[in-house]
Amino acid sequence: MNTIAFETIQVEKHGRVATLTLNRPDAMHAINMQMRSELRQALDALRRDAEIGAVVLTGSGEKAFSAGMDLREFAKTNADMPVAEMKRYRWENNEGIAAFDKPIIAAVNGLAIGGGVELALLCDLTFAAEEATFAFGEVKRGLMPGNGGTQRLSRRVGTARALDMILTGRTVSAHEALAMGLVEYVVPAKELLVKAIQLAEQMAANAPIAVRSAKAAVHRGADLTLADGLRLEQDLASFLYTTDDAKEGPKAFLAKRAPVWKGQ
Repeated sequence: MNTIAFETIQVEKHGRVATLTLNRPDAMHAINMQMRSELRQALDALRRDAEIGAVVLTGSGEKAFSAGMDLREFAKTNADMPVAEMKRYRWENNEGIAAFDKPIIAAVNGLAIGGGVELALLCDLTFAAEEATFAFGEVKRGLMPGNGGTQRLSRRVGTARALDMILTGRTVSAHEALAMGLVEYVVPAKELLVKAIQLAEQMAANAPIAVRSAKAAVHRGADLTLADGLRLEQDLASFLYTTDDAKEGPKAFLAKRAPVWKGQ
């Protein structure tokens, strides 16, 4: 297992799966500008790493996944930095998850507030510990979700449930989050990372180009009409027929052996 060193996050490789752990325990893993930058750097490195097929995102310890935006830093930068400059910086140093083309699974180990929920929404699937909670508390501080929360939450759980969470700022339990479709799995805390890594390993074991193409078809197709989405699917499927992995899959099946993927 290899480790990549950062100050606010930890990255570990477990075979074909990498775990990316938020690590600012004194601040409940609040997202400051340094963490934004390091998340982007780490995800860019993992995207380019041919040995990694999937990623699990979690928080260190048991109390928090992420308390969201670092309000102390925000109060300082809000006073010292023009709004247009802050918006530019945050855009250039976004978390990088939305552009990550490999499977990424959130393992929410504790409270997720504001930007913490937005991080989970950026992931492809979400596991939650039974004790995990979710809340958008921005309106209680004169703010609103500003990193995709209003848009991704409504697309995930529906407009009414999104308005319920965002306009009240109330806390949602893991089981309520499961019922509304905010998360896909709720498991005991001791099993959280194991279960998330197991699912990531299943994804990472498949043909790399096929996995990335299928993910792209689902996510990009969600913003298209059905007819345009089907054309996108056909184009990507036709491209896969030209790859070495598409030839290896049937050969391995007929030979009753495990396929050896080249990623090309």
